[in-house]
Amino acid sequence: MSATLCRTRLSRLLIHATYSRRCYSTPRTVTLLGQQYPTDSTSNVTSAIIDKVGRNLYMDPSHPLGILQNLISSHYHDFNSMKGLSPVVTPAKNFDDLGFPADHPGRAATDSYYINRDLMLRTHTSAHEVEVFARGERQWLLSADVYRRDEIDASHYPVFHQMEGARVFSAHANGKAELEEDNERLSHHLARSNIVIEDVPHITPSNPRQDMHDPVLAELTARNLKLSLNSLMLTLFGGRAGVEGEPLRVRWIEAYFPFTTPSYEVEVFFRGKWLEILGCGVVQQLTLDRAKVPNSISWAFGLGLERIAMILFSIPDIRLFWSQDPRFLSQFSAGKINTFKPYSKYPACYKDVSFWLPDTGLHDNDFCDLVRDVAGDLVQDVALIDSFTHPKTNRSSKCYRINYCSMDRSLSNEETNGMHAQVISTLKDKFGVEIR
Repeated sequence: MSATLCRTRLSRLLIHATYSRRCYSTPRTVTLLGQQYPTDSTSNVTSAIIDKVGRNLYMDPSHPLGILQNLISSHYHDFNSMKGLSPVVTPAKNFDDLGFPADHPGRAATDSYYINRDLMLRTHTSAHEVEVFARGERQWLLSADVYRRDEIDASHYPVFHQMEGARVFSAHANGKAELEEDNERLSHHLARSNIVIEDVPHITPSNPRQDMHDPVLAELTARNLKLSLNSLMLTLFGGRAGVEGEPLRVRWIEAYFPFTTPSYEVEVFFRGKWLEILGCGVVQQLTLDRAKVPNSISWAFGLGLERIAMILFSIPDIRLFWSQDPRFLSQFSAGKINTFKPYSKYPACYKDVSFWLPDTGLHDNDFCDLVRDVAGDLVQDVALIDSFTHPKTNRSSKCYRINYCSMDRSLSNEETNGMHAQVISTLKDKFGVEIR
């Protein structure tokens, strides 16, 4: 089994990359969306990730992500809705243009996927903010696949989908008038709706306006952002969050994001507990300045489509979004939100691997990416169950527990043992660990 798995995995790798001698050495090039890119010592994109690029689940109108994307787009029907932008961006677009500090952890190779030192896979839709603002777009939505190195469990996946929205207003008197008129319209709509909002002050010393912003304009913009998103929450969750007839409860919380200030998070009380839905705020003026959008102010929000779809459709495992099993796909149709009905529960198979760390160490995300590259979506979760440092030699070891569990079928012991043996072999070959 392990030999068959290795041959299958290798053939997939060779489709995308030209390799040197060893199966697990860094490829000389990688091909993404038909374009070839050189690699270097920074490169860390794996074949499991490359296989997902271009799948565009959110563009399928009958897929849960597509259904949700279309629902949000319909709510903001007068916004320009954009899709299909390439996920390959520069670190400058992904971080610098948005004001990320030089030491922000998101820049690390343990958190992000780098094609080479000059290019990466975007970690958020905000990577396109400057270019979209620079086009002259005044109110827009952007949907896209994003990539982050992450742990393996039922709610985390290294490829997911975000949707971002923004609206720009003039900093002059006509912008204030537009804000006041829209705030009045939205306030009237919400006052007649079955919704209870737990708000926080728009601007506080701990969540300040930007110094260059007029205080009245900043207050009006923050209020417009909140009213707009309260209306969106009503569209998404109204009548679905709890007991029929009870009002939808929305809660606002002060937050911090490098690219907005003031910033907020939005939570919804859904079936007995508060759930985080999205982050938002008033866009950093630096972003508008870089886009050459003068005398303006803007708000923006960003949300994860998987997070909301798992809530609305009652989907228990994030891997299911990638399933091509008809028993999953046939349950959904365009324009309808319905409860997912589990079609089977296949038994889990737990396997442990314990090893001494190499001198250079080994990040948890490196281990998780290795497991994904070998076993793909046949792994439900990975947990670090033990960490130990020898008192005499000062060598450190880790023990991970891997839960092999298919969404679509039962795994045989032979198949699971073969995959686990391949994980161990790859671990030794790629990172030089010593198995305990």
